[in-house]
Parts: sequence; structure tokens; C-alpha cells
Amino acid sequence: MTAEATPSPVGKPVGGRTGSPAPAGPSAARGPRVRGTAYPRYVAGKLGGAAVSLLAVLVTSFFLFRLIPGDPVKFMTGGRQVSAQQLAAYRREFGLDLPLWQQFTDYCGKALTGDLGTSYQFRAPVMDKISEALPNTLLLTGTAFVLYTAIGVVLGTRAAWRHGGLGDRLNTGLALTLYSIPSFWLGLLLIIVFSVGVGPVPGLFPTGGMESGGEEGFAYVLDVAHHLVLPVVTLVAVEYGQTLLVTRSALLDEMGGDYLTTARAKGLRDDLVRRRHAVPNALLPTMTLVFINLGRTVAGVILVETVFSWPGLGGLFYQALSVPDLPLVQGLFFVFAAAVIVMNTLADLIYPLLDPRVGR
Repeated sequence: MTAEATPSPVGKPVGGRTGSPAPAGPSAARGPRVRGTAYPRYVAGKLGGAAVSLLAVLVTSFFLFRLIPGDPVKFMTGGRQVSAQQLAAYRREFGLDLPLWQQFTDYCGKALTGDLGTSYQFRAPVMDKISEALPNTLLLTGTAFVLYTAIGVVLGTRAAWRHGGLGDRLNTGLALTLYSIPSFWLGLLLIIVFSVGVGPVPGLFPTGGMESGGEEGFAYVLDVAHHLVLPVVTLVAVEYGQTLLVTRSALLDEMGGDYLTTARAKGLRDDLVRRRHAVPNALLPTMTLVFINLGRTVAGVILVETVFSWPGLGGLFYQALSVPDLPLVQGLFFVFAAAVIVMNTLADLIYPLLDPRVGR
């Protein structure tokens, strides 16, 4: 390499020239091209990883649930005394008489086309049952998701900006306490206190279900909202602490930055420094958590839906697991895992657009 090709600081003579930039050569031509292809390569890597994860989930869902004790064929007979020929006919109808490797290849081939099989207990396509229960799950967990995300971000921001104070200690302590409580236990406690009634506290809310029945129009909306209160409160109480703690930790890391000191030196009010500079940067880690929780929104919360008899995907999964209804359990497990994988991948793809340092 000659002296002319060596970059040098401005004002220092190199190769007989003062302050001149390095001439464009092969290495300079490669620079922009590498930077231009960095994000596509990053996207390709993330999409490839997601595809491998989905394939692993597909394989796991088939073999894992075959370890569950119980004979689905005997469940389909309803406990009646049936002949060996009838049992063989049931096994032949659902493909349970085939070798395990052939069942697996058939399952994978159909799953890739969107066919997750036929439910043993409902005698209906698995995708139809999932489509029926999905709106109910999205209503419950989607409402809770919006609430606990907003509450967690607001309280986490306030706790970090006034860290060490009484409000910070109370918020953090309450969040940690509620986050450590099992959701089903908290749900049962709320049912006992606010549905059944304890002492002077009357039973104000239904013990379970999604509707009372017989209501139409706006009365139906109010009825569903009435049934929605306790399960949503349960989910919000248990889940908001995670968002609060992540937001608080991220904002505390940002508060020592030089750019905040510069903003204050320019005369900006403390409130503006927080809103315009510190919080947007601190929300980047929270963004990943939001997308992961958004994927879990599709999966629902199995225990909460079971405790409150909510007719969603979580309750359907528990019902299928007790049979066991293998096609329905496998299909639900795949949908749950796929939702989390897709949302996590989407977060990975968006993150470099928010922070250019990622994906280089």
C-alpha cells in the first residue's frame, strides 16, 4: 500500500499532499456495499432462524404429547363396552393404526399446507376449533395486554426518574410481589372475594364464563364486559410488573448519559429532557418485551382462562389435554409457539430500524 492510499488526519502531510482525502480504491468501493447489504443479511439470518424454530416446534409437538398417558380411542367410545373390531375401526379412521414414522410424515405434510388434523372429541377440523376460540382469547388477553403495557411503562418511567424515593420503593415492591404470585391463585382469590363475597363485600362479578345468555345489542356488550373484569384484573396484576421493571432498569441506564447533561445545560426543563430524550431511548428494550407479550396474547393464558371458564384457546387446550385429543393439542401448541416466534422475529427485524447499532 502506498502512502497516498493511507487515510490521514486533516492538516497532516502524507505523501506530499496536505489534508487530502484518501483516493477511492477497491476497499473504499466495498464499504458502502457492505453496509448496504448488512440489514438484508441480518433479515435473512433472523428469518432462517425463525423457520428452523418453527420446524423444531412442529417435531416437538408431535412426539411430546404422545408421552401423555391415556388412550384417546377409549375416550371416543365414552366408556361404553365396545368390541375389538370397533376399536380397530376408530384407530383406522384417525390413522392411529399406522406406524409412528408414517403418522409423523403425514402430520408434517398436512401441517405445511395448514391442515392440523381433525379433533377426536369434536370430530371437526382443528383449524375450525382454533378459529372459533381465537376471538375470545384476543378479547381477554388483548385487553389485558394494552392495560398492563401502558401501566408498566408509565409507572416504570416514574419510578426510574424518582429512583430511591418512597414512590419508587412502593411501586417496585408491589410489582415484584404481584409478579411472583401464581395467576391461577390470584384468580381464585378474586373469585372468592368479588364473585362469591366475603363478609361485607358482596359478590359483584360472575364466577366464570363469557356471557350470561339471553342478552342482545348493547346489553350483550355490557354483559361480556362484566364477565371480563376479573380475568383482566388478574392478568394485569400479574403481568404489569415485568414491563415496569424492564422500563425502570432501561431508563436508569440512560439517565447517566452525556446527552441528557447536554440537554439540561441548554436550558431544557427536566420534564422535557425525560420525555424527548431519555424515555424514547429507554423504550428500546421494552419494545422487545412488548412484541414477545404480543405473541403470548395469541397463546392466551391457559390457567387464567381455565380458572374463569373463559371459552378461549387456553381453555380449549386444557380441555384437549385432559382427553388427550392429540390433533387438537398438537395444533394449539404449534399455534401458541408460532405466535411467539413470529412476534419475536418481528421485534428483531424492527429493532435495527430503531437503533442502527443493531444488525451491523
